Amino acid sequence: MTTQCDFGMISPRLAKAVPRVLGGFLAGAAMLLSAPHAALAQGKLDARYEATLAGIPVGKGAWTIEIADDQFSAAASGGTAGLLKAFAGGSGTGAAQGRVVNGALVASSYSATTTTSKKSEAIRITLANGNVKEFAIEPEPPVDADRLPVTDAHRRGVYDPMTGAMIKVPGTSEVLSPDSCRTGAGIFDGRMRYDLKLDFKRMETVKAEKGYHGPVVVCAVYFTPVAGYIPDRPVIKYLAAQRNIEIAFAPVAGTRILVPFRMTVPTPLGTAVLEATQFITQATPPRVAKTQ
Repeated sequence: MTTQCDFGMISPRLAKAVPRVLGGFLAGAAMLLSAPHAALAQGKLDARYEATLAGIPVGKGAWTIEIADDQFSAAASGGTAGLLKAFAGGSGTGAAQGRVVNGALVASSYSATTTTSKKSEAIRITLANGNVKEFAIEPEPPVDADRLPVTDAHRRGVYDPMTGAMIKVPGTSEVLSPDSCRTGAGIFDGRMRYDLKLDFKRMETVKAEKGYHGPVVVCAVYFTPVAGYIPDRPVIKYLAAQRNIEIAFAPVAGTRILVPFRMTVPTPLGTAVLEATQFITQATPPRVAKTQ
C-alpha cells in the first residue's frame, strides 16, 4: 500500500512513509474481491519481497499463507534495508487467522507489531463477520485533536489488512481477468479506516527469481481516507491524490486466491516498488476423512 501539495516542500520523511503506508495497502487491497460463495480449494504460499525506492533497496519482507478446508492463516515480517536502514532502521510483523465458511475467508483476529530505534507498537483487532469487536494499540497513542475520529459505523463491514492480502475471486471463470480488478472495499488497520477502489489496467507476464513464472492482472489502486487520520499530513494528501498506484496480482495454486506480486507507487523521490523475488505456491491435497 492525497490532494494537491507542493512536492518541493515534502521532506524525505514522506519518501520513507510512502512505502510503509503502502505495506498496509498491500495487505488490504487484495481482499477487495472476497465473496461469500464459490468453492475454495486448499493451497500454500511462501513468498519473499524486496522494496526499492528509485531503484535503491530499502526493505525486505516475507509472507506465508496457508489455506485449509475449514481455516486459514497468514503471517508477514519485514524490515528496512540498505541506505534506509542506516537512518530509519525498523522491523515489523503481522498475522491473521480465521475460518473458511462456505468458501469465504472470515477473519477472527489480526495483530501487527512495529519496532524502531525510538519505539515499539503493537496493534490487535478481533473481528466477527466483518465487524470489529475489539481493537487496541499498545502503548496507547496520545489523543490528537486534529485526527478525525473513527466511529462504530466505520468499523462495520470492513476487512483487516492481513486478511485483505488474500483475494478470493468468485465463480468458476478465469481467475486472472479484467473483472478481478473492478471492485472496492473498506479497510480498518487499528488506527485508520480507508477505502480502496481497484480498476483494471492490463495483463502482464512476470518471473520471480525463485518460483512463479506466469501471468498477472495489473490493477490501478485508488486510496480514499475516511477516518482516523490527520487531514493535513502530507503523506495522506499525496496518496489520496495519486492516480498511478498499481498492483500486479498473481494466483495461489490450488485456490481462487490472488495476492500481490508487485506494487508500484510514484513518490517525490522516485518510484517505490514492492516486488516478489520468491513466490513459491502449491496446491494442498484435501483432507480425507478416516474410515473405520
